[in-house]
Amino acid sequence: MVGFARAFWSPDKQEEKALTSHHHVDQLDRIDQLWPWLSDKHSQVLAVQAPHAYHPESFSYGELSELISTAAASFYSLGIRHGEVVALFAENSPRWLIADQGLMRVGAADSVRGASSPVEELNYIIIDSKAKALIIQNAELLNKLSLTNTQMKEFKFILQLEGKSDRESILDWQSFLDAGIGLKAPDPFADRDHKSAEVTTATILYTSGTTGKPKGVPLTHANILHQMKSLACVAYPAVGSPVLSVLPIWHAYERSAEYYFFSCGCTQTYTTIKELKRDLPKIKPVVMATVPRLWEAIQIGFYDAIKALPPHRRWIIKKALSNSAAQRVSWRRTRGLTVEPISPINKLISFIEAVGRWPMHRLASLLLWPKVLEKLCGGQLRFPINGGGAIAPHVDVFFESLGVELLVGYGLTETSPVVSCRRPWRNIRGTSGPPLPKTEFKIVDPETRELRKYRERGLVLVRGPQVMNGYLGKPEETSKVLDRDGWFDTGDLGMLLPDGSLVLTGRAKDTIVLSSGENVEPSPLEEFLVASPLFDQVMMVGQDEKKLGALIVPNVPSILLWANNLGFSFPKDLGGSPGDPFVRKSLSQEINRLLAQRPSSRSEERVIGIALVDAFTIENGLLTQTLKQRRENISARDQFAIADIYSR
Repeated sequence: MVGFARAFWSPDKQEEKALTSHHHVDQLDRIDQLWPWLSDKHSQVLAVQAPHAYHPESFSYGELSELISTAAASFYSLGIRHGEVVALFAENSPRWLIADQGLMRVGAADSVRGASSPVEELNYIIIDSKAKALIIQNAELLNKLSLTNTQMKEFKFILQLEGKSDRESILDWQSFLDAGIGLKAPDPFADRDHKSAEVTTATILYTSGTTGKPKGVPLTHANILHQMKSLACVAYPAVGSPVLSVLPIWHAYERSAEYYFFSCGCTQTYTTIKELKRDLPKIKPVVMATVPRLWEAIQIGFYDAIKALPPHRRWIIKKALSNSAAQRVSWRRTRGLTVEPISPINKLISFIEAVGRWPMHRLASLLLWPKVLEKLCGGQLRFPINGGGAIAPHVDVFFESLGVELLVGYGLTETSPVVSCRRPWRNIRGTSGPPLPKTEFKIVDPETRELRKYRERGLVLVRGPQVMNGYLGKPEETSKVLDRDGWFDTGDLGMLLPDGSLVLTGRAKDTIVLSSGENVEPSPLEEFLVASPLFDQVMMVGQDEKKLGALIVPNVPSILLWANNLGFSFPKDLGGSPGDPFVRKSLSQEINRLLAQRPSSRSEERVIGIALVDAFTIENGLLTQTLKQRRENISARDQFAIADIYSR
């Protein structure tokens, strides 16, 4: 099998040391068994705070452990038993965490989603998961659900996390806790072992629903405990290290990351997208887990800030940044930390350039970049973890220039979710890193399922302890993605490097097939184009057409400035949507000019035309909660703009 694209976890000394330091998680048979240990070892350490929540709260590990026990006693007194499911629809807060862990303590599971999710999805989840009770964020959400009296009576209880309901039948948070005070909580260690952890459901997550109805993904305690053990290979923050959490807690990525950070004894602060910019320098996080769009926002914030500087200072910072970027890239090439192999002569050339640029880079690293990082993210960020999508190369290089190692991971809801991640000591840009412990990959031909060779593109299959046992009540759907040997079909296209690092190249179902038969992966083109200040968002189109097209969410001020520099006269609103014809023609030419500069550019990767459209957001249903594009929804909303591109 030498030369064929398979990858297995192979630990180095640093990983072995990190895993050994985190050995207490090996003793756990259930996720909720963590809290007595934390209370015993780190009782006085601040565990969690939510300064922007409806009820601002903060708790030490000792207090949090006690509240979880009280919540478990309350749930048991309300009739919740082992194996039952409770629907939990709310956003990040300590109360969400306490409810989640209290349910696990009684052996129940929660089916989770955000309070801002479409009502149709929430009602579907209640029915699909056969929920015996309901936990909601507030009265407003309960009203939106429009539950019938019959439905409400079928629940063992309805618990409202925020405020008091004007309905007597709805429990408020304090009344709920009061019900458990003085009662004995279920023993977190009784009748629990490693073997049963593999078949005991901890939670039911639902796929993002980018196509069709969301599918229920029951994840077991063993699935998630694997994450809590294995992520020590990527980051190992010290007890009390500040963590800033901005992603929805009910999402697989944030969920597993939070459990892991708690297992390290970190102090987690819940923030919001609105408060993130202010909280970064205030909280000074050591570790963060977030998505590409937020790293991009931090980079944009940097460039917006330097626009306000005097010209000479702006020139110095831009020159220093350009030099640091070139120095870091050259040094990486010297060490062979690249997707493409580097010849000895090119390594030597890169080494000479890296050495030549070192003095200026070192000076900037001492005098400039610490101040920049202090303002951008507090200056302490050691473990910035990116998931939920590929990071754009220009964003990756930006942070690398400042001395921040973005650790890009990869996974899916069905894999709990992390299956691979770049390591701080071997950070190959353009990859999603090598596998996590006990995890393996193989790359196969999408049609024949024959193994590909290293650096050959194919379908990514993964196997490991974090892979789900199957979709909830959907055996046929399960059989499509999970074979008898435990290999899960991710639906993603990629290739493996000889060191086991995974390179993702696209999504099988997102591939655009032109009428010529040429296959085009849209994601790399979109990521490349949004590096331009002219475009806020881009979605490529062109299925069954002769040429590609592009839906563009324009950065209007940047485009007007660009046009003015070229001597063009554009309407101030660019002609609305789909846009002024001359504006569209000019931007199409600029896009094709940019795409021609892309490494390994192909002739079919050019656009015949574009259309300007409104932004893709979570609120309008065009982005998932992790800011991935819902392509079918976008295509439906902008169908007339797409038709206009192709003169239909």
